[in-house]
Amino acid sequence: MNLEELRKNIDEIDDELLKLFEKRMEITHNVAQYKIENGMNVFQSARENEIIEKVRNKAPNGLENSVETLFTTIMDIGKSKQFSEFFAGNCNIDYTEFKLSDNMKIACPGIEGSYSEQAAYQISKNAELKYYETFEDVFEAVGKGEMPYGIVPIQNSTAGSVSATYELLSKENLYIACSTKVKVNHCLACKKSTDLSEITKVFSHEQGLMQCSEFIKENNLFKRECPNTSLAALQVSKSDEPIACICSESCAKEHGLKILNTNIANANKNYTRFILVSNKLYSSKNANIVSVTLTIPHAHSALYRLLTKFSVCGLNLVRLENKPIASKDFDVQFYLDFEGSILNHDVPKLIAELKSDLSYFKFLGNFEEI
Repeated sequence: MNLEELRKNIDEIDDELLKLFEKRMEITHNVAQYKIENGMNVFQSARENEIIEKVRNKAPNGLENSVETLFTTIMDIGKSKQFSEFFAGNCNIDYTEFKLSDNMKIACPGIEGSYSEQAAYQISKNAELKYYETFEDVFEAVGKGEMPYGIVPIQNSTAGSVSATYELLSKENLYIACSTKVKVNHCLACKKSTDLSEITKVFSHEQGLMQCSEFIKENNLFKRECPNTSLAALQVSKSDEPIACICSESCAKEHGLKILNTNIANANKNYTRFILVSNKLYSSKNANIVSVTLTIPHAHSALYRLLTKFSVCGLNLVRLENKPIASKDFDVQFYLDFEGSILNHDVPKLIAELKSDLSYFKFLGNFEEI
């Protein structure tokens, strides 16, 4: 046989597979109707395990894992289709319409001159800000209803994600209302009476130190962490020691500091994404990003099977993070951003499916970038 004949044989087999797949999905539909009428759950673990064991035993030597992957994928597609029928017309997510205004009240970590402050003013140009020392304080103020909104960083283009924010999103009952991106221009600043040759220690937020790691190494500086860059600038302004900070130029000027070096970040294009959080679920017709967090079981192909659900719904993942769970050795929690709107039936359907299928799942919000 030549290559064209072999390809023709494959095409014929593919046609047969497609017909069989269509037939299987028709039967899956009938199974869903039976389960609905008899009050049964979509997922029947005993039945699934039985099928997998049977096909592995029938598989040719060396193809056992491949056959298992094929059949688990087919069954996962079937389950997703069944969920669509289970939740048809009954999986809407209630939310409050998110409306921007020029004078929103926002809890902000740090003090005047911080990047968080800049992000807040990008969202609401005449925002009424109340400053808090830490991210935890911001979340607590919003969670208790003391402030309607809070602003915190979540991701930097150079240093990666802000772990503290992800942990707080997991622990606290808050939602993401919107996001915004801030251009970060770090500088090295000190008191006007301090000379560069005297400086041995530099203070900043963990992210600022990471983003400027090459400059710090080249100048043999010792890193000292602060809750945020603006508080680092305040500490330098009040210290009698010859220390410096990494912050924005506006923050340095705000505290009367001398700017020694500008644009000291490892990358010229350095951006930080901030999120606006609230204790109410807000969304809008322009919301196009959905954020969720979840855990998956320690099982063969668990992550692959999770991603299959998104593929079946035609939803595009734009971010996938995993973070260790502090209370559990070597366990991780996943944070996912995907394109979509809760006004589209596929999104609330998928959320309902994930909530039903997983031991831990949390919907973090549906929002747009401002």
